[in-house]
Amino acid sequence: MRAHKIALIRGDGIGPELVDAALTVLGAVTGDGYTLDYVEVDAGADTYRRTGTACSAEDVELLRTGVDATLKGPVGLPDVRLPDGTEAGLLGGILRVGLDLYANIRPVFLLPGVTSALAGHEPGDIDYVIVRENTEGLYASRGKGVGNRWAVSDTLMTTREGTLRVCRRAFELARSRDRGRKVTCVDKSNVLRSHALFREVCTEVAAGFPDVTTEFLYADAAAQALVLRPEEFDVLVMENFLGDVLSDLGGATVGGISVCPSGNIGDHTAYFEPIHGSAPGIAGRGLANPVGQILAAALMLDHLGHAGDGERIRRAVAGALAAGHVRITPQGAAEGGPVAVAEAIVSHLDKENR
Repeated sequence: MRAHKIALIRGDGIGPELVDAALTVLGAVTGDGYTLDYVEVDAGADTYRRTGTACSAEDVELLRTGVDATLKGPVGLPDVRLPDGTEAGLLGGILRVGLDLYANIRPVFLLPGVTSALAGHEPGDIDYVIVRENTEGLYASRGKGVGNRWAVSDTLMTTREGTLRVCRRAFELARSRDRGRKVTCVDKSNVLRSHALFREVCTEVAAGFPDVTTEFLYADAAAQALVLRPEEFDVLVMENFLGDVLSDLGGATVGGISVCPSGNIGDHTAYFEPIHGSAPGIAGRGLANPVGQILAAALMLDHLGHAGDGERIRRAVAGALAAGHVRITPQGAAEGGPVAVAEAIVSHLDKENR
């Protein structure tokens, strides 16, 4: 039996109940030739409130070298702030940059039983992946803005090497998908020199993938196209800030960001999480939707080399939704809450096993 060591960051607000739901599903699908051995890591806003740091240096090192992957719940609490007024407890800057997880992989797909906000679209119509550069761009200025009460400057950083590696990841992903083998580079190269470099480098990478179609869209045109013709997209690659914004726009077209998973992936380690926040206002009320967290666990299995089990989870999620055993409200909540959703998905896994 191969043992994978997995770090768990339960997070804040609804995070712990979502992670528990994902663990229930993982417990039902794994076990054929491998095990998942979990180690708890204390990180997030409540950790910051108690200790003065959102994640200790020792735990960051554990995530870097001591585990095979990390499953993370949403973190952050609106009332826990840094001295500069920004939210404390968020782990993106600590983990994405600290662990050099340069590719934020955000699948956007319409599931059965979920009504799209875009009229006329059915499951299978919307199925693309946003590959968001994760360590540079505008968010490289996190905590480094310069200014005073009258003016502040945040710097957008783009490097050739950083762009090369994330674009290669996007083209490799497009080559592996049976969806059209197309990469769309999204930028504002008509305005920003940093984005002009991003487009230039993406063009260079594209030359090494002649079997993958390449197109270029300005970010404002891409925002419109993701609403008007989402079925035409396969893999989109873009700068950090743009990826954050456009992936939430995509989530709105497939039932809300509560159903959207993501992976933060580097060359040596990775962590997996839903793309939404911690929603402390509904914590413990049986309203939280664990689908994004459960699908993030499926991405983790893909990454660990167990894509068959990852696909089984995705099929079980789709089956439970199609049968009406899991229902998503128009507001993105899940009827019955995380426990009921996890049980319904496990039931569909059991049917497949029979």
